[in-house]
Amino acid sequence: MIPTPDLSHLTSQDFGKIYEPAEDTFLLLDALEQDQDQIQALQPKICLEIGSGSGCVTTLLAKVIGSQALYLTTDLNQHACKATFQTGQKNQVDIECTRTNLVNGLLPRLFHSVDILCFNPPYVVTPSSEVGSFGIEASWAGGIDGREVIDQFLPLVSVRDLLSPHGVFYLLLINENRPLDVMDILKGYGLTSYISLERRAGRERQYILKIQRES
Repeated sequence: MIPTPDLSHLTSQDFGKIYEPAEDTFLLLDALEQDQDQIQALQPKICLEIGSGSGCVTTLLAKVIGSQALYLTTDLNQHACKATFQTGQKNQVDIECTRTNLVNGLLPRLFHSVDILCFNPPYVVTPSSEVGSFGIEASWAGGIDGREVIDQFLPLVSVRDLLSPHGVFYLLLINENRPLDVMDILKGYGLTSYISLERRAGRERQYILKIQRES
């Protein structure tokens, strides 16, 4: 068992500004821990998390891989960028967080370079007007079908531009996001995917899609 990252440095005031780890976060952590042998065998050099929030996911990933990899994150929320850095420091992990939308500004520098990509996107079904803010609501507001941010990201870089030849992408979805539809979209970009883990959390059915290049 890999210990859950220490977040004791973050207060209730912090979690009024950033997303507090919840069932979806822990499902993603479980997926990474489940695949730790495969991840270690890959010997990742560059890892990227989109929308890092508290930094919990990247910190655990670093515990799986070790210090030989570069850990990069992005977030629109300046408080999340600060919290991510602090969580890394609290857990003896160096994390570089860039304040940006999705992966804007990271290409072409990271072209075909990311070995592990993680994204727990804003997936809650909300009015479109709530999507794209710079505050905490940006962490959950997904617009129509909870898919607006997801659908913005997938064709933005078609994921293939980021993933290294053997790279793995972990994407969290809920049933309302229509995971099978997302898998069809990914297939159109030359990516294969399957549901590696799923769990019910209250009224939500949450899924982790594991995505790689087609061989």
